[in-house]
Amino acid sequence: MTTPVCTSASNAAAAATQTLPFPYPSFSSYVRARRPVLLRTARSLTGNPSDAEDLLQTALTKTYVAWERIEDHRALDGYVRRALLNTRTSQWRKRKVDEFACDELPEPEPVPGGDDPAERQALHDAMWRAITKLPARQRAMVVLRYYEDLSEAQTAEVLGVSVGTVKSAVSRALGKLREDPELVLAR
Repeated sequence: MTTPVCTSASNAAAAATQTLPFPYPSFSSYVRARRPVLLRTARSLTGNPSDAEDLLQTALTKTYVAWERIEDHRALDGYVRRALLNTRTSQWRKRKVDEFACDELPEPEPVPGGDDPAERQALHDAMWRAITKLPARQRAMVVLRYYEDLSEAQTAEVLGVSVGTVKSAVSRALGKLREDPELVLAR
C-alpha cells in the first residue's frame, strides 16, 4: 500500500504550500484536532499502521474535495468515518485473489520415509529396543554420546575411562546397532 515518495518533489510541494494560501483553514484545523482519533479508527480497519495512514490520507482527500458540499460541519467525524469505511471496502474488493476453484484438491506427493508420526514412533521404539540389547557399558556410552550429546572427552570423564575406550566401545556398539534385524528393516 505504501508508495515511495520522491524527496525533491515533496520538498517542492512543501515549499509551494507555504507560499500559497490554504483555501479551507477550517479543514486544516479540523485535521489537526481530529487526526489522532481518526487514525485510531483507520488502524482498527487495516491492522497495519502504514496502511492506516494511507487510508486516512485518502479519506481526508475525499473529505477535502467535498468540503464545500458538507452542510453540517458538526457531523464531520461521521463523514470521514464513512469515507474511511467506503475506501477500505473498495480496497478490499479490488485486492488480488490468487486462489482458484478446481474440481480436484491438490494433494502433496507422499515422500518416502517422510514425516509420518507412526513411522517415526516405530523407528524410535525399535532403536530403544536395540539399545537395550547392548551391554550396559556400551549402552551408557551410546546414550551419553548421542542422546545427551556429550563429547568423547566428556563421556570418558563421566564414566571414568579413557577417551580411546569410549571411541572403541561406541564403535563396537554402533556396529551392533547396524546389524540389529529390527533396525535393518526400519531403514
